[in-house]
Amino acid sequence: MVAVHIVIALALIQFFAFGVLVGRARGKYQVDAPAITGHPVFERYYRVHYNTMEQLLIFVPGMLLFGAYVSATGAAILGLVFIAGRFLYLRLYIADPKKRGAGFGISVLPIMILILGGLGGAIWSAVG
Repeated sequence: MVAVHIVIALALIQFFAFGVLVGRARGKYQVDAPAITGHPVFERYYRVHYNTMEQLLIFVPGMLLFGAYVSATGAAILGLVFIAGRFLYLRLYIADPKKRGAGFGISVLPIMILILGGLGGAIWSAVG
């Protein structure tokens, strides 16, 4: 489970870094707090950060469930795919929000595997 915890920490660090990018964009594009709208590029950074937060809400428990009931190594690998997907999502969304699909898909697929696999593993453990 150590690998699972390391990958979760990396995902949280990534989320923090995305927040720093939002702050920098806020200054660069002169969007004063508490506004969350203004310059389109600022809004893109904000949406990437917010969407990542939404994903983390289900990613972290999914990692823990899958790691505990199925495979810690598998969970860690899927978690690294999630992190890579989030980086791609950031890059694509900032360039053109309409092209964000690949990054979104690469980060959502591991989440679904983690959650469904974790659920299946927990059920198997309960009845087995």
